[in-house]
Amino acid sequence: MDEINHVTKAGLEKLQTELYDLKYVQRPFITKQIAVARDKGDLSENAEYHAAKEDQGLIEAKISKLNNLITMSRIIDESKLNTKQVMMLTKVRVLNLNTKKEIIYMLVNEKEADLKTGKISFKSPIGIGLMNRKVGDISEVTIPAGKIKFEILEITL
Repeated sequence: MDEINHVTKAGLEKLQTELYDLKYVQRPFITKQIAVARDKGDLSENAEYHAAKEDQGLIEAKISKLNNLITMSRIIDESKLNTKQVMMLTKVRVLNLNTKKEIIYMLVNEKEADLKTGKISFKSPIGIGLMNRKVGDISEVTIPAGKIKFEILEITL
């Protein structure tokens, strides 16, 4: 059974742009490569042809996967979000009690996660540890490097 993919409007647009590129840029390009390789003669010994056919299979698989992901995507209604507890699309300012440093995270789905911009997956160990917490809560999160304690300082949109 497929899982609903909660995304922001920008996240869905990014998926749609990627799908458009695969369908209307990469697919026609690979089709031309196959035609050129086919014209070179004996297909049984034509490495270019076999490589192009393999690339075509990979592109078709990506298209199928993205189509399914977009179909299962639901845009989160940001007007229904609140700042009483940490949830998808909220920004949470936390104090790492181990290092005494403040960090701001925004919880998003896996496809939109980008640690450089502070966006973490709500399914990541830290995301799971922060979900549904309230200001003042202390959350102990187990990560590969050990355990981290976070104090929730602020929740915003």
